[in-house]
Amino acid sequence: MSGGPIGSGSTIRTRIALVYGAVFVVLGGCLLGVVNLLSRAGTEGEAEAIAARVRVVEPFETVTVHRLSDDVSRAAGEQMLMWSCLALVVMAFVAVAVGWWTAGRVLRPVHEMTARARRLSERNLHERIAASGPHDELKELGDTIDALLGRLETAFDSQRRFIANASHELRTPLATQRAAIQLGIDDSSEVKQVLLDSNRRSERLIEGLLTLARSERGLEEREDVDLGAVVAEECERYGVVMTGDGGGVRGNRVLLAQAVRNLLANAVAHNVPGGTVEVTVAGGAVTVVNTGPVVAPGDVPGLFEPFRRGEGRDRMGPGAGLGLSIVRSIAAAHGGSVEAVARGAGDGGGLVVTVTLPVTVADQAAARR
Repeated sequence: MSGGPIGSGSTIRTRIALVYGAVFVVLGGCLLGVVNLLSRAGTEGEAEAIAARVRVVEPFETVTVHRLSDDVSRAAGEQMLMWSCLALVVMAFVAVAVGWWTAGRVLRPVHEMTARARRLSERNLHERIAASGPHDELKELGDTIDALLGRLETAFDSQRRFIANASHELRTPLATQRAAIQLGIDDSSEVKQVLLDSNRRSERLIEGLLTLARSERGLEEREDVDLGAVVAEECERYGVVMTGDGGGVRGNRVLLAQAVRNLLANAVAHNVPGGTVEVTVAGGAVTVVNTGPVVAPGDVPGLFEPFRRGEGRDRMGPGAGLGLSIVRSIAAAHGGSVEAVARGAGDGGGLVVTVTLPVTVADQAAARR
C-alpha cells in the first residue's frame, strides 16, 4: 500500500525516508573519512619501508623510489576518495529508497485506519477499525479509536431513542389538552383562545426541536432534489414571487423544504406593514431578503442560536426562536452553509439570508459549459 492521497501520511513518509538518507550520508561520510585516512597512513608507511630497503641495496636510487612511492600513494588515495564519494552518493539514493519503502511498510496500518475512519459516520458507527498485528503502539491506537466509536454509537443510539420517545410523549398530552380545551370551554371565552394559542405554540416548539434534532443527526438517505422546484412550492404557499433558477442538489427533499419554509416564515413574520419579501435562487444558493426592524450587525450571529430573537421582536409571537437554527443545521447536514447580513434603515431594514448548498456533479458540469 503506497499511502494513497493522505497528505500528512505522505509527508511523514518522505520525512522518514530523508532522515534515513541523511543518517546514511553522515555515517557513511565519517566511515569513508576514517578509511581514507587510515589507508593513506598505511600507504605512506609501506612507501617508507620500501624506500628503506632500497636505500640499503642501492643508496643512489633512494630518492627516485621515494618519489615514485609518493606518486603511487597519492594516486591511490585520490582514486579511493573519488570512488568512495561516488559510492556514497549512489548508496545515499539507495538508502532514501529503502527508507521510503520501510516507512511505507511501517505506516501502512496508519493509512488503513485513516481510510476506515473516513468511511465512518453516524449511520455506520457499528463498524470498527479492528487493527490487526502485534500488540504495539499502532494496535493500541486502533483499539482506542474502536473504544471511542463504541461510546459514540451508544450516545447516538440513546439520542435516537430519546427523540422517538419524546416525540410520542410530548405530542400526546398536547393533543389531549387541545381537544379538552376545544370541547370543554365555551367558544366565546377569551380564556379558550389564550389556551389554544399557548397549546399551538408548544406544539410548534416541539416540532421545531424534533426537526432540529433530526437535522443535526445528519442525512440517512440522499436523493437528487430540484432546489428550484422546492423553493417555488414554498413560495407559492406564502404568496411570494421567486426569481432565478435553482440547480440540482443531493440531499433530503423534506428537510430542504423545511429550511426554505423556515426562511420564508421568518421573513414574513418579522416584517413591517406593507413590507416586501424577495426570494432569489441561483444554482445551489437561495437568498431571502425582507424589510423589517433594523437589526444591529453584532446581533446577527445570535439569531442562529436556539430560542434567540432579535431586539424588538415579539417574545411571545408565533415563532419559537428555532427557525434560523434549523436552517443552519439543515444546511450543515447537506454540506452547505448559511449567512445572514443586516440591512440598514436606508435599505428598509430586515435581513439578507443566503443558504448555499453544493450542487450535483451534473449541474457543475453544465455550469462550466
